[in-house]
Amino acid sequence: MQARGPLMIEHRLIERMIALIEKELEHIEETNQVNPAFIDVAVDFIRIYADRTHHGKEEDILFRDLAQKELSDEDQALMEELVQEHVYGREVTADLIAANARYRDGDASAVAVVKEKLATLANFYPQHIEKEDKVFFPASLAYLSAEEQQAMLDEFRAFDARMIHEKYRGVVEALEP
Repeated sequence: MQARGPLMIEHRLIERMIALIEKELEHIEETNQVNPAFIDVAVDFIRIYADRTHHGKEEDILFRDLAQKELSDEDQALMEELVQEHVYGREVTADLIAANARYRDGDASAVAVVKEKLATLANFYPQHIEKEDKVFFPASLAYLSAEEQQAMLDEFRAFDARMIHEKYRGVVEALEP
């Protein structure tokens, strides 16, 4: 398997969550009510799976290794753009968390913000994924040997193995006095 394989597989699951977010947006449009529990689940997915796990592998492994290569100016600029898009996704998600909390506290004006942030994520992720799948990932493979890709796949597996422990250590630490 090429190094981009696991990342592209993860993209398919992210796309499925985006489809669920789009359905929730339709529900909010129809009822003008937010399901805070759905937002909690969607945010958890985005933060832990899409951002920490998926983007973590991209930033901490793929981009790190590519930063050691002499990338073309175009590929270097695209990698930097992708990192900035990850930051943007984190910011939108943080805004969604804040709006969901306001909604839970009875602030009816938060419905509009929740809708806006969900719509932003629903529009952002498909474009971001397409850029990675169709442009950056294919170009990046030219810089990596078969051995480097295999080492990257091994590191991806080790990264994933640590994730559940990291998540639930954080859960316990957050609950401890």
